[in-house]
Amino acid sequence: MAKYFEFKNSVKICSGENALDNLSYELNYLKVLKPLFITDENLEKIGTLSFVQSFVEKSVDCSVVYDRVPTDSSVEIIEEIASLYKQNFCDGIIAVGGGSVIDTAKGVRMLLSQEKPLHELMGNEVMIRGKQIPFVVIPTTSGTGSEATCVAVIADRAKNKKLEFISYELLPDLAVLDTRMTLKLPPRLTVSTGVDALCHAIEAYSCNQKNPLSDAYAISAVELIGKNLLKVVENPKDAEARQNMANASLMAGVAFSNSMVGLVHAIAHACGGVKKVPHGNAIAVLLPHVLKFNLGSCGEEYSRLLLHLAGPELYAQTPEDRRPLEFVEQVEKLLQLLSVKTATPLRLSMYGVVDEDLSKIADTALVDGAIILNRVPASRQDILTILKKSL
Repeated sequence: MAKYFEFKNSVKICSGENALDNLSYELNYLKVLKPLFITDENLEKIGTLSFVQSFVEKSVDCSVVYDRVPTDSSVEIIEEIASLYKQNFCDGIIAVGGGSVIDTAKGVRMLLSQEKPLHELMGNEVMIRGKQIPFVVIPTTSGTGSEATCVAVIADRAKNKKLEFISYELLPDLAVLDTRMTLKLPPRLTVSTGVDALCHAIEAYSCNQKNPLSDAYAISAVELIGKNLLKVVENPKDAEARQNMANASLMAGVAFSNSMVGLVHAIAHACGGVKKVPHGNAIAVLLPHVLKFNLGSCGEEYSRLLLHLAGPELYAQTPEDRRPLEFVEQVEKLLQLLSVKTATPLRLSMYGVVDEDLSKIADTALVDGAIILNRVPASRQDILTILKKSL
Protein backbone atom coordinates (compact mmCIF):
# COMPACT_ATOMS: atom_id res chain seq x y z
CA MET A 1 0.00 0.00 0.00
CA ALA A 2 1.21 3.50 -0.84
CA LYS A 3 2.87 5.31 2.09
CA TYR A 4 1.56 8.57 0.67
CA PHE A 5 -1.53 8.96 -1.45
CA GLU A 6 -3.84 11.53 -3.00
CA PHE A 7 -7.57 11.11 -3.45
CA LYS A 8 -10.17 13.23 -5.18
CA ASN A 9 -13.74 12.71 -6.30
CA SER A 10 -15.36 16.07 -6.93
CA VAL A 11 -18.14 14.75 -9.17
CA LYS A 12 -21.67 15.35 -7.93
CA ILE A 13 -23.62 12.12 -8.32
CA CYS A 14 -27.37 11.86 -8.92
CA SER A 15 -28.14 8.13 -8.78
CA GLY A 16 -31.27 6.03 -8.73
CA GLU A 17 -34.88 5.96 -9.81
CA ASN A 18 -35.92 9.05 -11.79
CA ALA A 19 -32.48 10.64 -11.36
CA LEU A 20 -32.95 12.49 -14.66
CA ASP A 21 -35.77 14.48 -13.10
CA ASN A 22 -33.05 16.55 -11.42
CA LEU A 23 -31.17 17.39 -14.63
CA SER A 24 -32.93 20.69 -15.34
CA TYR A 25 -32.15 21.95 -11.83
CA GLU A 26 -28.52 20.88 -12.11
CA LEU A 27 -28.04 22.62 -15.47
CA ASN A 28 -29.51 25.77 -14.02
CA TYR A 29 -27.05 25.52 -11.11
CA LEU A 30 -24.18 25.14 -13.61
CA LYS A 31 -25.55 28.12 -15.63
CA VAL A 32 -25.92 26.06 -18.79
CA LEU A 33 -28.41 27.38 -21.34
CA LYS A 34 -27.06 26.01 -24.64
CA PRO A 35 -25.26 22.70 -24.14
CA LEU A 36 -23.58 20.60 -26.78
CA PHE A 37 -24.99 17.06 -26.60
CA ILE A 38 -22.45 14.36 -27.51
CA THR A 39 -23.65 10.82 -28.25
CA ASP A 40 -23.49 8.08 -30.90
CA GLU A 41 -25.72 7.20 -33.83
CA ASN A 42 -27.33 4.18 -32.17
CA LEU A 43 -28.39 6.07 -29.05
CA GLU A 44 -29.82 8.82 -31.21
CA LYS A 45 -31.64 6.28 -33.37
CA ILE A 46 -33.27 4.33 -30.52
CA GLY A 47 -34.44 7.50 -28.81
CA THR A 48 -32.11 7.57 -25.81
CA LEU A 49 -30.86 11.06 -26.60
CA SER A 50 -34.36 12.48 -27.13
CA PHE A 51 -35.45 10.84 -23.88
CA VAL A 52 -32.71 12.70 -22.01
CA GLN A 53 -33.50 15.96 -23.79
CA SER A 54 -37.18 15.68 -22.84
CA PHE A 55 -36.23 16.44 -19.24
CA VAL A 56 -34.57 19.75 -20.10
CA GLU A 57 -36.08 20.96 -23.39
CA LYS A 58 -38.16 23.60 -21.60
CA SER A 59 -35.16 25.07 -19.81
CA VAL A 60 -32.24 24.84 -22.28
CA ASP A 61 -31.61 24.97 -26.02
CA CYS A 62 -31.27 21.34 -27.16
CA SER A 63 -30.51 22.05 -30.81
CA VAL A 64 -26.73 21.43 -30.89
CA VAL A 65 -25.95 17.71 -31.17
CA TYR A 66 -22.99 15.62 -32.29
CA ASP A 67 -24.23 12.03 -32.71
CA ARG A 68 -21.47 10.34 -34.71
CA VAL A 69 -19.01 9.23 -32.02
CA PRO A 70 -17.50 5.87 -33.13
CA THR A 71 -16.53 2.93 -30.95
CA ASP A 72 -12.95 4.18 -30.70
CA SER A 73 -12.93 7.95 -30.92
CA SER A 74 -9.96 9.89 -32.21
CA VAL A 75 -8.11 13.17 -32.01
CA GLU A 76 -9.62 14.26 -35.34
CA ILE A 77 -13.20 13.70 -34.17
CA ILE A 78 -12.57 15.61 -30.94
CA GLU A 79 -11.23 18.56 -32.92
CA GLU A 80 -14.33 18.45 -35.13
CA ILE A 81 -16.67 18.48 -32.12
CA ALA A 82 -14.75 21.31 -30.44
CA SER A 83 -15.24 23.39 -33.58
CA LEU A 84 -18.98 22.66 -33.47
CA TYR A 85 -19.06 23.86 -29.85
CA LYS A 86 -17.38 27.15 -30.74
CA GLN A 87 -19.41 27.77 -33.90
CA ASN A 88 -22.67 27.46 -31.97
CA PHE A 89 -21.53 29.44 -28.90
CA CYS A 90 -22.34 26.59 -26.53
CA ASP A 91 -21.84 26.98 -22.80
CA GLY A 92 -21.61 23.39 -21.57
CA ILE A 93 -21.23 19.74 -22.58
CA ILE A 94 -23.64 16.85 -21.93
CA ALA A 95 -22.31 13.38 -22.80
CA VAL A 96 -24.91 10.63 -23.23
CA GLY A 97 -23.38 7.24 -23.86
CA GLY A 98 -20.76 4.69 -22.91
CA GLY A 99 -17.01 4.90 -22.44
CA SER A 100 -16.13 6.08 -25.94
CA VAL A 101 -18.70 8.89 -25.87
CA ILE A 102 -17.60 9.98 -22.40
CA ASP A 103 -13.89 9.90 -23.25
CA THR A 104 -14.65 11.85 -26.42
CA ALA A 105 -16.50 14.47 -24.38
CA LYS A 106 -13.57 14.64 -21.98
CA GLY A 107 -11.28 15.24 -24.92
CA VAL A 108 -13.52 18.03 -26.22
CA ARG A 109 -13.65 19.73 -22.85
CA MET A 110 -9.88 19.29 -22.48
CA LEU A 111 -9.22 20.87 -25.86
CA LEU A 112 -11.56 23.79 -25.21
CA SER A 113 -10.46 24.51 -21.65
CA GLN A 114 -6.71 24.06 -22.11
CA GLU A 115 -6.50 25.65 -25.59
CA LYS A 116 -3.60 23.40 -26.56
CA PRO A 117 -3.30 20.47 -29.00
CA LEU A 118 -4.19 17.14 -27.38
CA HIS A 119 -0.72 15.71 -27.99
CA GLU A 120 0.74 18.37 -25.69
CA LEU A 121 -1.63 17.35 -22.89
CA MET A 122 -0.97 13.61 -22.98
CA GLY A 123 0.41 12.02 -19.81
CA ASN A 124 -0.02 12.27 -16.08
CA GLU A 125 -1.02 15.62 -14.52
CA VAL A 126 0.28 17.70 -17.41
CA MET A 127 -2.74 20.04 -17.33
CA ILE A 128 -3.22 23.08 -15.16
CA ARG A 129 -6.55 24.65 -14.23
CA GLY A 130 -8.09 25.76 -17.49
CA LYS A 131 -11.21 27.57 -18.64
CA GLN A 132 -14.19 26.18 -16.74
CA ILE A 133 -16.69 24.48 -19.04
CA PRO A 134 -19.68 22.80 -17.33
CA PHE A 135 -19.60 19.07 -18.04
CA VAL A 136 -22.39 16.56 -17.39
CA VAL A 137 -22.15 12.81 -18.02
CA ILE A 138 -25.12 10.45 -18.36
CA PRO A 139 -23.75 6.91 -18.83
CA THR A 140 -25.68 4.28 -20.78
CA THR A 141 -23.38 1.40 -19.86
CA SER A 142 -22.09 0.08 -16.54
CA GLY A 143 -18.41 -0.55 -17.00
CA THR A 144 -15.93 2.19 -17.73
CA GLY A 145 -16.72 4.35 -14.70
CA SER A 146 -15.58 7.27 -16.87
CA GLU A 147 -18.26 9.45 -15.33
CA ALA A 148 -16.14 9.61 -12.17
CA THR A 149 -12.56 9.19 -13.37
CA CYS A 150 -9.69 11.53 -14.12
CA VAL A 151 -8.64 9.31 -17.03
CA ALA A 152 -9.35 9.40 -20.77
CA VAL A 153 -8.07 7.18 -23.58
CA ILE A 154 -8.23 8.55 -27.12
CA ALA A 155 -7.05 6.94 -30.35
CA ASP A 156 -4.27 8.44 -32.44
CA ARG A 157 -5.09 6.92 -35.81
CA ALA A 158 -2.00 8.28 -37.51
CA LYS A 159 0.28 6.44 -35.10
CA ASN A 160 -2.06 3.47 -34.57
CA LYS A 161 -2.00 3.76 -30.78
CA LYS A 162 -4.08 5.06 -27.90
CA LEU A 163 -3.20 8.26 -26.06
CA GLU A 164 -3.71 8.30 -22.29
CA PHE A 165 -4.60 11.41 -20.32
CA ILE A 166 -4.63 11.53 -16.52
CA SER A 167 -5.66 14.70 -14.73
CA TYR A 168 -8.20 15.87 -12.18
CA GLU A 169 -9.16 18.42 -14.84
CA LEU A 170 -10.96 15.57 -16.64
CA LEU A 171 -13.48 15.00 -13.85
CA PRO A 172 -17.05 15.93 -14.85
CA ASP A 173 -19.11 18.30 -12.74
CA LEU A 174 -22.09 15.94 -12.61
CA ALA A 175 -22.85 12.26 -13.22
CA VAL A 176 -26.47 11.15 -13.58
CA LEU A 177 -27.05 7.41 -13.04
CA ASP A 178 -30.68 6.83 -13.95
CA THR A 179 -32.11 3.31 -13.70
CA ARG A 180 -33.73 3.65 -17.12
CA MET A 181 -30.51 4.39 -19.04
CA THR A 182 -29.08 0.84 -19.06
CA LEU A 183 -32.25 -1.26 -19.33
CA LYS A 184 -31.80 -1.64 -23.12
CA LEU A 185 -28.13 -2.62 -22.90
CA PRO A 186 -27.64 -5.86 -24.93
CA PRO A 187 -26.37 -8.95 -23.02
CA ARG A 188 -22.95 -9.01 -24.70
CA LEU A 189 -22.33 -5.34 -23.98
CA THR A 190 -23.61 -5.86 -20.45
CA VAL A 191 -20.95 -8.53 -19.98
CA SER A 192 -18.03 -6.69 -21.58
CA THR A 193 -18.71 -3.48 -19.67
CA GLY A 194 -19.45 -5.29 -16.41
CA VAL A 195 -16.23 -7.28 -16.60
CA ASP A 196 -14.34 -4.06 -17.28
CA ALA A 197 -15.77 -2.61 -14.06
CA LEU A 198 -14.81 -5.77 -12.17
CA CYS A 199 -11.25 -5.51 -13.48
CA HIS A 200 -11.06 -1.83 -12.52
CA ALA A 201 -11.95 -2.74 -8.95
CA ILE A 202 -9.60 -5.74 -8.74
CA GLU A 203 -6.61 -3.90 -10.17
CA ALA A 204 -7.31 -0.79 -8.08
CA TYR A 205 -7.33 -2.97 -4.96
CA SER A 206 -4.15 -4.87 -5.81
CA CYS A 207 -1.87 -2.34 -7.54
CA ASN A 208 1.12 -0.63 -5.94
CA GLN A 209 -0.71 2.65 -5.40
CA LYS A 210 -3.71 1.22 -3.54
CA ASN A 211 -4.80 3.26 -0.54
CA PRO A 212 -7.45 3.02 2.21
CA LEU A 213 -9.96 5.25 0.44
CA SER A 214 -9.69 3.63 -2.99
CA ASP A 215 -9.83 0.22 -1.26
CA ALA A 216 -13.24 1.03 0.22
CA TYR A 217 -14.67 1.87 -3.19
CA ALA A 218 -13.03 -1.14 -4.87
CA ILE A 219 -14.27 -3.68 -2.34
CA SER A 220 -17.84 -2.35 -2.53
CA ALA A 221 -17.71 -2.48 -6.32
CA VAL A 222 -16.51 -6.11 -6.36
CA GLU A 223 -19.31 -7.12 -4.00
CA LEU A 224 -22.02 -5.38 -6.04
CA ILE A 225 -20.72 -6.87 -9.30
CA GLY A 226 -20.52 -10.34 -7.75
CA LYS A 227 -24.17 -10.11 -6.72
CA ASN A 228 -25.62 -8.39 -9.77
CA LEU A 229 -23.73 -8.98 -13.04
CA LEU A 230 -25.14 -12.45 -13.65
CA LYS A 231 -28.60 -11.20 -12.63
CA VAL A 232 -28.71 -8.52 -15.32
CA VAL A 233 -27.52 -10.97 -17.97
CA GLU A 234 -30.25 -13.45 -17.04
CA ASN A 235 -32.90 -10.74 -16.57
CA PRO A 236 -31.99 -7.54 -18.47
CA LYS A 237 -35.09 -5.74 -17.14
CA ASP A 238 -34.08 -6.16 -13.48
CA ALA A 239 -34.00 -2.44 -12.67
CA GLU A 240 -32.55 -2.86 -9.18
CA ALA A 241 -29.68 -5.02 -10.42
CA ARG A 242 -29.05 -2.58 -13.27
CA GLN A 243 -28.81 0.30 -10.83
CA ASN A 244 -26.48 -1.71 -8.59
CA MET A 245 -24.21 -2.30 -11.60
CA ALA A 246 -24.28 1.42 -12.44
CA ASN A 247 -23.25 2.26 -8.89
CA ALA A 248 -20.57 -0.45 -8.95
CA SER A 249 -19.14 0.87 -12.19
CA LEU A 250 -18.91 4.37 -10.77
CA MET A 251 -17.30 3.17 -7.53
CA ALA A 252 -14.77 1.08 -9.43
CA GLY A 253 -14.04 4.18 -11.51
CA VAL A 254 -13.46 6.28 -8.40
CA ALA A 255 -11.19 3.54 -7.03
CA PHE A 256 -8.89 3.19 -10.02
CA SER A 257 -8.93 6.91 -10.71
CA ASN A 258 -7.22 7.33 -7.35
CA SER A 259 -4.97 4.27 -7.33
CA MET A 260 -4.68 3.23 -11.02
CA VAL A 261 -4.94 -0.15 -12.70
CA GLY A 262 -2.29 -2.60 -13.88
CA LEU A 263 -1.12 -5.20 -16.37
CA VAL A 264 -4.57 -6.32 -17.58
CA HIS A 265 -5.33 -2.82 -18.79
CA ALA A 266 -1.86 -2.28 -20.24
CA ILE A 267 -2.22 -5.33 -22.48
CA ALA A 268 -5.89 -4.63 -23.25
CA HIS A 269 -5.03 -1.08 -24.34
CA ALA A 270 -2.35 -2.53 -26.62
CA CYS A 271 -4.78 -5.08 -28.09
CA GLY A 272 -7.17 -2.24 -28.83
CA GLY A 273 -4.53 -0.01 -30.33
CA VAL A 274 -2.84 -2.64 -32.49
CA LYS A 275 -5.77 -4.88 -33.49
CA LYS A 276 -8.86 -2.90 -32.46
CA VAL A 277 -10.02 -5.58 -30.03
CA PRO A 278 -13.00 -4.09 -28.11
CA HIS A 279 -11.71 -3.03 -24.71
CA GLY A 280 -14.15 -4.93 -22.50
CA ASN A 281 -13.72 -8.10 -24.53
CA ALA A 282 -9.94 -7.88 -24.27
CA ILE A 283 -10.30 -7.46 -20.50
CA ALA A 284 -12.50 -10.56 -20.25
CA VAL A 285 -9.94 -12.63 -22.16
CA LEU A 286 -6.85 -11.38 -20.31
CA LEU A 287 -8.09 -11.06 -16.73
CA PRO A 288 -7.69 -14.70 -15.53
CA HIS A 289 -4.22 -15.01 -17.07
CA VAL A 290 -2.93 -11.82 -15.43
CA LEU A 291 -4.51 -12.73 -12.08
CA LYS A 292 -2.53 -15.98 -12.17
CA PHE A 293 0.62 -14.05 -13.11
CA ASN A 294 0.14 -11.74 -10.08
CA LEU A 295 -1.01 -14.48 -7.70
CA GLY A 296 2.26 -14.88 -5.80
CA SER A 297 2.36 -11.20 -4.78
CA CYS A 298 -1.35 -10.42 -4.41
CA GLY A 299 -2.44 -13.29 -2.17
CA GLU A 300 -3.64 -11.13 0.70
CA GLU A 301 -5.73 -8.90 -1.58
CA TYR A 302 -7.18 -11.78 -3.59
CA SER A 303 -8.07 -13.63 -0.39
CA ARG A 304 -10.09 -10.69 0.90
CA LEU A 305 -11.73 -10.11 -2.49
CA LEU A 306 -12.92 -13.74 -2.46
CA LEU A 307 -15.14 -12.87 0.51
CA HIS A 308 -16.76 -10.01 -1.37
CA LEU A 309 -17.05 -11.67 -4.78
CA ALA A 310 -18.27 -15.13 -3.75
CA GLY A 311 -19.75 -14.47 -0.32
CA PRO A 312 -19.03 -15.53 3.28
CA GLU A 313 -20.14 -19.15 2.90
CA LEU A 314 -17.59 -20.11 0.24
CA TYR A 315 -14.97 -17.96 1.95
CA ALA A 316 -15.45 -19.84 5.26
CA GLN A 317 -15.33 -23.23 3.53
CA THR A 318 -12.06 -22.45 1.74
CA PRO A 319 -8.79 -23.15 3.59
CA GLU A 320 -6.92 -19.91 4.28
CA ASP A 321 -3.91 -20.82 2.17
CA ARG A 322 -6.12 -21.64 -0.80
CA ARG A 323 -8.28 -18.50 -0.77
CA PRO A 324 -6.16 -16.46 -3.22
CA LEU A 325 -6.28 -19.21 -5.85
CA GLU A 326 -9.97 -19.78 -5.15
CA PHE A 327 -10.61 -16.12 -5.93
CA VAL A 328 -8.88 -16.46 -9.30
CA GLU A 329 -10.89 -19.61 -10.02
CA GLN A 330 -14.15 -17.89 -9.06
CA VAL A 331 -13.39 -15.03 -11.46
CA GLU A 332 -12.62 -17.58 -14.17
CA LYS A 333 -15.85 -19.47 -13.50
CA LEU A 334 -17.87 -16.26 -13.64
CA LEU A 335 -16.28 -15.27 -16.95
CA GLN A 336 -16.92 -18.71 -18.45
CA LEU A 337 -20.54 -18.69 -17.32
CA LEU A 338 -21.09 -15.21 -18.76
CA SER A 339 -19.39 -16.30 -21.98
CA VAL A 340 -21.72 -19.28 -22.36
CA LYS A 341 -24.85 -17.25 -21.66
CA THR A 342 -23.98 -14.53 -24.18
CA ALA A 343 -21.76 -16.39 -26.68
CA THR A 344 -18.93 -13.98 -25.90
CA PRO A 345 -15.56 -15.43 -27.03
CA LEU A 346 -12.79 -15.71 -24.45
CA ARG A 347 -9.90 -16.07 -26.90
CA LEU A 348 -8.01 -13.22 -28.57
CA SER A 349 -7.91 -15.24 -31.80
CA MET A 350 -11.70 -14.81 -32.05
CA TYR A 351 -11.11 -11.05 -32.34
CA GLY A 352 -8.61 -11.33 -35.18
CA VAL A 353 -5.36 -11.54 -33.20
CA VAL A 354 -2.77 -13.95 -34.67
CA ASP A 355 0.72 -15.03 -33.62
CA GLU A 356 2.35 -12.41 -35.84
CA ASP A 357 0.60 -9.63 -33.87
CA LEU A 358 1.88 -10.62 -30.44
CA SER A 359 5.29 -8.93 -30.62
CA LYS A 360 3.79 -5.56 -31.54
CA ILE A 361 1.11 -5.88 -28.86
CA ALA A 362 3.75 -6.75 -26.25
CA ASP A 363 5.95 -3.80 -27.26
CA THR A 364 2.96 -1.46 -27.05
CA ALA A 365 1.93 -2.80 -23.64
CA LEU A 366 5.43 -2.28 -22.26
CA VAL A 367 5.17 1.49 -22.73
CA ASP A 368 1.55 1.76 -21.51
CA GLY A 369 1.23 3.79 -18.32
CA ALA A 370 -0.95 1.19 -16.62
CA ILE A 371 1.92 -1.30 -16.42
CA ILE A 372 3.93 0.87 -14.03
CA LEU A 373 1.86 0.16 -10.93
CA ASN A 374 1.25 -3.55 -11.46
CA ARG A 375 2.32 -5.43 -8.32
CA VAL A 376 4.58 -7.81 -10.24
CA PRO A 377 6.99 -6.24 -12.78
CA ALA A 378 6.27 -7.68 -16.23
CA SER A 379 8.91 -8.21 -18.88
CA ARG A 380 8.33 -8.42 -22.60
CA GLN A 381 8.58 -12.20 -22.37
CA ASP A 382 6.01 -12.27 -19.54
CA ILE A 383 3.57 -10.32 -21.69
CA LEU A 384 4.19 -12.58 -24.67
CA THR A 385 3.51 -15.64 -22.49
CA ILE A 386 0.21 -14.15 -21.28
CA LEU A 387 -0.77 -13.28 -24.86
CA LYS A 388 0.01 -16.78 -26.11
CA LYS A 389 -2.15 -18.26 -23.37
CA SER A 390 -4.93 -15.88 -24.37
CA LEU A 391 -4.96 -16.72 -28.10
